[in-house]
Amino acid sequence: MSAILKAGVIGTGVFGGYHAKKYAEMDGIQLMGVYDTHPERCFMMAEQLNVEAYGDLADLFAACDIITVASPATTHAASALAALKAGKSVYVEKPLAANLDDADKLLAAAAKAGLVLACGHQERVVFRAMGLFDVPEKPLRLEAVRRGTPSPRSQDVSVVLDLMIHDLDLALALTDAEPLAVEAEGTPDNIWAEATFADGFTAVFEASRVHDSRERTMTLIYPSGRLEIDFVARTFVNSTPFKLNEAFADTPAGRDPLGASVGGFVAAVRGEAPRPVVTAEEAARALDLGLAVETAAGF
Repeated sequence: MSAILKAGVIGTGVFGGYHAKKYAEMDGIQLMGVYDTHPERCFMMAEQLNVEAYGDLADLFAACDIITVASPATTHAASALAALKAGKSVYVEKPLAANLDDADKLLAAAAKAGLVLACGHQERVVFRAMGLFDVPEKPLRLEAVRRGTPSPRSQDVSVVLDLMIHDLDLALALTDAEPLAVEAEGTPDNIWAEATFADGFTAVFEASRVHDSRERTMTLIYPSGRLEIDFVARTFVNSTPFKLNEAFADTPAGRDPLGASVGGFVAAVRGEAPRPVVTAEEAARALDLGLAVETAAGF
């Protein structure tokens, strides 16, 4: 593999801009260009980063080794599948897809081609920086609240696949058990849900994108104590006997979860890591639970 990986980004909205800038700043990566169905926005970002503005996906794929898909959620699957079929490893912003059929197609295409397919559930980076994945005890209960103020972004999917899916993925990362039952009530913009797992673990989720303030909190209840996390303040209160990293926000990964997640993808592509931070299989599991929440809520 070349010492320099050539990267391209599909989507030049807010998240596409974040990803393009990460690639532009990374050692061993050459950002080749960006693609968007909105030419003016595409040219503007390309000019800012001094790269090519591509009007055709095939041309972008031909110029690149790796692709990030950061377009609207309902377009993730089609763009990622096209990139995989062109022989490119792909990093897809969350959610992996908008339905399970598309997720299955992505998993099959990546497996068939032997390519890396990663997903951007970056809160896992924060959990790892805190040391949560090293706790030798399984939580009994999780309570997550993720609220945001109204925004024109991500309106092509519900708040479940927009915001709640971060916490769904974190819950799934804490247990190997499968969810046995899901209850939910609310609207596509404001919803409550509870999932009960086969090992007795219970997870309760609240998500809103029409709130008057921004809130990101999680409480984990263990047999030996509890952990209360504020993702906005980047602090936690820990009454368990397990030592966690109180300075996690000052670690390289804690300061830049997106950079750590993209770096993990690049390392997996290079063969320097056995897997990305979040695999496509894990992302599909979060999507499955998210769709179960939508079904339980009746939309």
